[in-house]
Amino acid sequence: MLGKYLFHREKAHFYHPGEEIRIDRSNHFYEKDSLNSVRARVALASAAFFFVYTVLTIRLFDLCVLQAQELTPSASYALDDNDFKDVLKYTSNPIKRADILDRNGTIIATSLPTVHLYAQPHKIRGKALVAQKLALILTDMSYDEIFRKIDRKNKFVYLKRNLTPSQQYQINALGIPGLEFEKSEKRIYPHKNLFAHIIGATNIDNEGISGIEKQLDSRLSQSDIPLTLTIDAGLQDTIRTELAEAVKKFNAEGASAILMDVRTGEILSMISLPDYDPNSFNNISERAQFNFTTKGVYEPGSVLKIFNAALGLESGKVKITDKFDATQPLKLRYNVIKDYRGENRWLDLPEILIYSSNIGSARIALKVGKNEQRRFLDNLGFFKPISSIEVTEKGIPLIPSEKRWNESTTATVGYGYGISVTPLHLISAFASVVNGGTYFQPTLVKNHKKLASHRTMSYNTSMQMRKLLRGVVVEGSGKRANIAGYEVAGKTGTAQKLINGRYIDKKVMTSFLATFPVSDPKYALYLMMDEPKATKETWGFVTSGWNTVPTAGKIITAIAPQLNLPANNDLSESRRERIINAAYTVKKK
Repeated sequence: MLGKYLFHREKAHFYHPGEEIRIDRSNHFYEKDSLNSVRARVALASAAFFFVYTVLTIRLFDLCVLQAQELTPSASYALDDNDFKDVLKYTSNPIKRADILDRNGTIIATSLPTVHLYAQPHKIRGKALVAQKLALILTDMSYDEIFRKIDRKNKFVYLKRNLTPSQQYQINALGIPGLEFEKSEKRIYPHKNLFAHIIGATNIDNEGISGIEKQLDSRLSQSDIPLTLTIDAGLQDTIRTELAEAVKKFNAEGASAILMDVRTGEILSMISLPDYDPNSFNNISERAQFNFTTKGVYEPGSVLKIFNAALGLESGKVKITDKFDATQPLKLRYNVIKDYRGENRWLDLPEILIYSSNIGSARIALKVGKNEQRRFLDNLGFFKPISSIEVTEKGIPLIPSEKRWNESTTATVGYGYGISVTPLHLISAFASVVNGGTYFQPTLVKNHKKLASHRTMSYNTSMQMRKLLRGVVVEGSGKRANIAGYEVAGKTGTAQKLINGRYIDKKVMTSFLATFPVSDPKYALYLMMDEPKATKETWGFVTSGWNTVPTAGKIITAIAPQLNLPANNDLSESRRERIINAAYTVKKK
């Protein structure tokens, strides 16, 4: 009994049927649950993916937002090459010279990758055999020409520039030591002659030698960002086609045309004929390379009467209703001024422009005086080259000195002789006459930087000039350009050419300055023809009304829809027909 209390024994546990048997795992190894394992792995993978995508997102934000702001080019391009030094490239580009585009993004000059073949003569063995093999590949080079180059003692000599890919492959396959390739690029002008005098060209080293290529050479070579021009390729093609047909029809020595937006000074088209293909400089005449629109200076003749009339009105010394004696020639000390088929009567200002009276224009100039005349023309930009235009070829006006600017000079300048300027001078000044009196510097480069401008005359004077110039087209020598619906206004000019110190009657420069629509001027058009010949259609006459004026009419008809310019058909049909079909009066020059 006592032992029962002194010694305690653990009794064996008895499990009833269905009772859970609990196993003590504290001292035993066991496998993890499979569901927990899957969950752990999914969590780890998700964390890894989240980390990777976070890194990518941060990197993309840095490239697309932060660095893009640093790479954004300057908002405007200045015209001085020094201002282009800080223009950054968007990315590395194997082509170093920038493309040139028209205002709509059409490529008008670009560069393609190419290679040059050069030789190290001192490394070449068997030169006669090498020359023979190369002559079979370079078919435009003779064996003798190749042999002479590789037989020199020079360490370096160019054999052929701008190889084709096929030529490069075949020469490379020869495996001749001493023949090497140099990476380069070649300038291409897809439109050939169309932009020749605007774009210019580059030399074999891809350096600009004329036009925009030379004037903006630093800009084009230091940045691969395309240069956008104000020129419209469609308008350029249309105007050149019509002008070329006119040159052929009238057998002219050449012709020029400029289309300008009078509200901004932007040049939409500029053509000088004859022209050339800048892709090739073989046998190009000096005349074809000469850009008459910006460099050619000449006595403009009667188109200068536009500015003489504006001078009279702006000075306050002449009113539209004032009349001037044109009954007989005006005799000066050293000159006698006559009219071409004159009216021989007193003429008011509108009639002086309609009949293109030299006598009346000279009397207006004399009434205003030398000093005001010089100041007015100087303010119109006639006394200096136009520095804003982005081509190398700039003409310098030929102006008499102030001491030599006498009474005769004042009178002759009044009707278009005595000073010589370029077509670009004329249309730039003309734009200010019709746009309300503001002179905008002409430009070929589309940019966000507004060029300097200044006032040349009052708005009232500009409004009066619009009416006077409309009269010339409706009633005077410009009627063949009176296109229905487009309200053309302008002035003709026929200037005799000065050859060996003498003016020749049948050798003339004919021109026409026009604006449309005159009720709200948007565009100015200048046309010039050099020595147009008489035809049966012109009845033997070579004056502007018979050649440049009808050509201008065709051009305006063709380009108005391209300019999205709606026709104004407010004029009655009967009046319009009388204007269009009116017989051309020869005496209305």
